[in-house]
Order: sequence, then structure tokens, then C-alpha cells
Amino acid sequence: MHGVLLLDKAAGMSSNRAVQAVKRLYAALRAGHTGTLDPLATGLLVVALGEATKFAGGLLDADKGYAATIRLGVTTTTGDAEGEVLETRLPQASRADVEGVLRGFIGEIEQVPPMHSALKKDGRPLYAYARAGETVERQPRRVTVHALELAAFDGRDLRVHARVGKGTYIRTLAEDIGRRLGCGAHLAELRRTCVGRFGVDEAVTLEAIEGADPAARARLLRPVDAMLAGLPEVVLDREGAGRFVRGQAAALAAADAPETPAAGSVRVYGPERAFLGRGARVGRTVRPERVVAAGDGGAPCGTP
Repeated sequence: MHGVLLLDKAAGMSSNRAVQAVKRLYAALRAGHTGTLDPLATGLLVVALGEATKFAGGLLDADKGYAATIRLGVTTTTGDAEGEVLETRLPQASRADVEGVLRGFIGEIEQVPPMHSALKKDGRPLYAYARAGETVERQPRRVTVHALELAAFDGRDLRVHARVGKGTYIRTLAEDIGRRLGCGAHLAELRRTCVGRFGVDEAVTLEAIEGADPAARARLLRPVDAMLAGLPEVVLDREGAGRFVRGQAAALAAADAPETPAAGSVRVYGPERAFLGRGARVGRTVRPERVVAAGDGGAPCGTP
């Protein structure tokens, strides 16, 4: 089984456990996701099955959207609601104070990765050090916050909508917001609303997949080429398609894809809209970058 599943992950489940459940339900040989969600978090987890795993890397770098609830006045050991309370203060911030602080985080900022994260140091994830009671030095990293909007504020909890670039930790953002407001804070709730072009409103729950019959379950999958929907496309003739799937550069027909940029990554199709993979176009040729393992005919783009 090959394709892309938009999963609405439930709270309390790790991303890996969710992926393994999907892999089992679809009897897929390979499965992966395009960005971890903490067990506390809910929302969009893009799961790649089979040949789709070859193209998941692009979404790891994609912008992501979140709806987050930040609780002011309470700091925790983990920066979220799962940790032990370290300190409690009475928040004194007004809505105008909060809006001013949020504006200060838009753009390129520096973040120190949290100890309770999967980022590795000396081959060991930071959360392993944290669980052993150790704290290790972490270097600040440059990340980008494209948008940070205040949706609601009741004096204690603030609800924000964020759109951020690769590597941004919302937990760290919540702690830094509380620090600037002078009262401390932690991430109380988090829901991922989008990954690149995919939105959580298009996602399905694990319970819905489990309750579907095999045919309905298969219809929930998007085709493999959905991973590359943002790229321009080219179509090769039968001879060119054969060269491409064998790892050789293929020539474009004289009239093919005049609107496609003459250089850069492209989606590549063969006859009858068979998806062949991702290629690098240079002038009138396309060099293979990632090829689907489906023989010379490729994978029909409309079927999982």
C-alpha cells in the first residue's frame, strides 16, 4: 500500500505509536511521518506509506501552523502541562501587554531547544538526558515565526494562532513569552492545524480508519504525488519514462511544459499520468532525484 494519510492525532499518543497503528491498518511495508507531535499535542500528522516515504523530506522543512493555549503564571519542568510545577505567580499582564510581546516574536528569532525534545547531542536525544536528571548545554538556533496572533485572553490563559518555520518549538515560545511578561508560562494545549499545503480539516482520526472497511480505508489515502503538489510538473513520453525510472536523464519533447521553469525540482509523469518521481530539470532534460519503484509504468497519480 502506497500513499499519504492525513491523520488527526489524539492527545496522549506519541507520533511513533500513531504511525505504527496506521502502518498496521494498511499492512504497509514502510511508514513514516513528516514532523513529530508531542503526546500532549493533537492535530495534523502527515503519514507517508510505502513509496510515499521517499518524498516525505520536503514536508519536514515545510511551514507548520498551530493553535496553542499558553497558561501564564505557572512554569513547569518540561515547559508544558505534563511537567511538574516549578513556580506559580500571579499574572498582571493586560491584553495590550500580551499583544506587544507577541509582536516581538514575529520574524527570525533565536531559540534554545528544550531539554525535553528529540534533538540529539552526542548521539543521544535530549529527553534521555532530562529523564536522567541531567541538563546539557544547547546552542541557540535561528528559527522563523511568520505569524503569531492573539485569539483570546482571559488574564491567565492566552490562545494564539501561530505559523512557524522548520525547527520552531512552541513549548519554548510559550516559556519565552511568559518570561518577557515577567510571570512565567507553560504550554497548556497544542493543536497542529497545518503542514505546508495540508490542513487538519482534511484529516481523519485513527478511530475512523479502524471503523472503515478495506475499500473505504483505501479511499482515505491520497496518492503518492500529493507529497509534491507544490512543484511544477513535466510529462515524459514512453521512451523518456523508461530512461527516467532506470536512473537516466530523459529529454523533454519540444513542446512539453513551456510554462515550467527551465531549472529546478519537478514532478515527473509518464504516459497515462503515471507518477514516476521527482526530478531536477535542466533546460530540456530531466535528471532523476527520487524514483518510485513501480516499473517502467510508474504509479498512477489518482490511486493509492
